[in-house]
Amino acid sequence: MINIVLFGKPGAGKGTQAEFLKGKYNLVHLSTGDIFRFNIKNDTELGRLAQTFMDKGDLVPDAVTIQMLQSEVDRNPQAAGFLFDGFPRTLAQAEALDAFLSSKNEEITATVALEADDNILVARLLERGKTSGRPDDQDEEKIRNRYDEYNQKTAPLMHYYSAQNKFYAVDGIGSIEEVTERLSAVLDQL
Repeated sequence: MINIVLFGKPGAGKGTQAEFLKGKYNLVHLSTGDIFRFNIKNDTELGRLAQTFMDKGDLVPDAVTIQMLQSEVDRNPQAAGFLFDGFPRTLAQAEALDAFLSSKNEEITATVALEADDNILVARLLERGKTSGRPDDQDEEKIRNRYDEYNQKTAPLMHYYSAQNKFYAVDGIGSIEEVTERLSAVLDQL
């Protein structure tokens, strides 16, 4: 089984690249954003709770995120592997994910970070916000707040996974095809 964590700041292209990766490597794509939106759309208790944080541009607390994610993993017992998109975002989440996978005799194979300049990403999100309907993509202050959250809470994961020899940085700027090619080069060597 191959388990990949794909991370990067909002707007870095995780969702776009995840579509390619899940097909090429036969992975179940677990996007916390999609999982949140599903729970919000279906008005679940966890969805309502997650929405209150997302509306402010804040990260959803670990306990809520982990419960949603574990439920999705458990729904796919025959999976050849998982692509975690947007999770983990904190050291506590990474440790919880490691413990959860270990309980299933699995582990993270690699983490790949899509890296890009903040100003480019802000422009991408503001453009996406014109059609996505997401309030957190339509307000530059909320976008920059999400980046501050990322820098404080998610960036330290680079050190966590580097210490396990599981961290790879990929330039997320360029055409979709160029970024896809860079990602493939990393994953094909695993």
